[in-house]
Amino acid sequence: MLPYLEGHPGDPGRLHDEGRVTRVAVEVAREHVGALFGARPREVVFTSSGTEAVNTAIWGAVERADGRDGRIVTTAVEHSSVLDACDRSGVELTIVGVDREGRFDARDVVDAIGANTALVSVQLANHEVGTVQRAVPEICAAARAVGVLVHVDACAAAGHIPVDFAALGADLCSVTGHPWGAPKGAAALLVRRGVRVPPFVVGGSQERARRGGIEDVPAIVGFGAAAAELLDGDRLQEEAADARRLTNAIEAAATSVDGVERFGPRDPEARLPNLVCLGLAGVEAEPVLLGLDQRGVAVHSGSSCSSELLEPSPVLRAMGVDADRSLRVSVGWPSTDAEVEQFATAFPVVMQQLRALRNPEQPRLETPTVERPRLEREG
Repeated sequence: MLPYLEGHPGDPGRLHDEGRVTRVAVEVAREHVGALFGARPREVVFTSSGTEAVNTAIWGAVERADGRDGRIVTTAVEHSSVLDACDRSGVELTIVGVDREGRFDARDVVDAIGANTALVSVQLANHEVGTVQRAVPEICAAARAVGVLVHVDACAAAGHIPVDFAALGADLCSVTGHPWGAPKGAAALLVRRGVRVPPFVVGGSQERARRGGIEDVPAIVGFGAAAAELLDGDRLQEEAADARRLTNAIEAAATSVDGVERFGPRDPEARLPNLVCLGLAGVEAEPVLLGLDQRGVAVHSGSSCSSELLEPSPVLRAMGVDADRSLRVSVGWPSTDAEVEQFATAFPVVMQQLRALRNPEQPRLETPTVERPRLEREG
């Protein structure tokens, strides 16, 4: 990224030499991102975030369906960017429920599709409990058979499990790069060849008139470089295996404490390798989060974009489990065994100390406050 932060100020939309050099860098990144996600380069539209990609897909699909009554079919465990965009779309919304492991059934989604449906929007994997939604290809096939657009939110899955846009059969797919090493502000909407949706950001003809505004060249170059690294050999599988090993250790340490359980699928292969969602009986999540933070361990309460609100999790509520007391612990490519051991040491102490506040006769363990190496990376 450094040459495009320091020495190449060219606008990739210009014909002069500086512009052409920058354009080449953007297009090489587009090729790498497309290859990683099973898309043609021309199907990749760079955006500033996964949220922008989601908003573009949902509002664009509704605008595209102008003249129909309009309805969106989605599920109860979608990311807030999906549900909020659906709420503000101005059309009727059908929300399909899930089971206690966070899975939606393809038949339930397909049965909700009607003559006035403008869009089906479903996630590929859950951002909070990690459930991989194996029903997505069946939903895409059924919706496309009746001429209904399908948007797949793959932001939580991207970089952690294989995402193949062509194989999914979706019309639109949102992906982001920052959880797996790309810079923040680097994401994309994959748009199937032949599908046209109005741009969300207008005022220019960049991205083949699908997103106005000059491209963020350094972020795009970084996105492409991170994608190229994951394309190298078995890197994606190797990183997923390492993340699974670390999260298995986190789960084992956490669930050894009385009253702590893991939410999500029982089968490890049915959930993302990089995160664990924990239920905490009898202890509020916020003091646990703060206690771990004092010991150099960063975790979330709830999803990655709503944890600062410290409100009950809509995902867990939809699953029918305790939505008020949960921790989301994730690992990334820089996470180490030492950081996981730090969590394993600190978590039981924090839990015991908080429970002792309710029962003063319970002995309290002590652990020193430490410097702040991070277990949690953005993700």
